[in-house]
Amino acid sequence: MSTDLTPDDLEFLRRPLHGFLSVAAGPVPPQPRPVWFEAPEDGTIQLFSEADALKVRRLRRDPRASLVVAAPVGERERWVAVTGRVTVEPDGAHELAARLAARYWDLEDPRRAEDLAGILATAQVRLVIHPETVSRYAY
Repeated sequence: MSTDLTPDDLEFLRRPLHGFLSVAAGPVPPQPRPVWFEAPEDGTIQLFSEADALKVRRLRRDPRASLVVAAPVGERERWVAVTGRVTVEPDGAHELAARLAARYWDLEDPRRAEDLAGILATAQVRLVIHPETVSRYAY
């Protein structure tokens, strides 16, 4: 285990893969949810959420969370898990949502463009995971 994402981790995390987010202060056992995410150069993990979502309310009470990202079926087994404190940022969520929508969806598809417009029409916050522990596995 380490506290930093390696260049190999960042290369893996920059693929259009789903992460599974678990927040503290949730049900026991945790109930991870699939999320889009970004791994910028600053070593954080960023995602967005509706401002009044349950996960955001829980993170405001207890800012601990983890994100696990695994390689898809058909590839060699590999995963990266990041655990740390989360800050809830009021700015940058819509820009992040637009970048991630372009990464995960074909925005030439009118339905997907409409889906993105719906996201951008709602109040969003940017969640930033500041890694305290990074675990990884590759087979």
